[in-house]
Amino acid sequence: MDEKLKIKISIADRVYPLTVDFSQEEGLRSASKKIDKMIKQFEENYAVRDKQDVLAMCALQFASQTEQKQIDNAIDGEATIERIKKINAVLDQYLDK
Repeated sequence: MDEKLKIKISIADRVYPLTVDFSQEEGLRSASKKIDKMIKQFEENYAVRDKQDVLAMCALQFASQTEQKQIDNAIDGEATIERIKKINAVLDQYLDK
């Protein structure tokens, strides 16, 4: 049963009412806390004019982390494929004997 849950998430001192799947609640609350923590760090470390600038910086930070993970996974995937090809070659040699 896909039950929906009504929650309120606070980001940058604004409350956002959401209707989400029960399984999404923990992730959304955790993400909200991470965003608020990052906002605080940016405000403490940089001269920021307004919340919009801070939110844009947070969005860029999270997006770049996601992109970097995808790049890292692609590189790891290529290395794994090469190892599998080598194993297959060894197996082919062994089975051909």
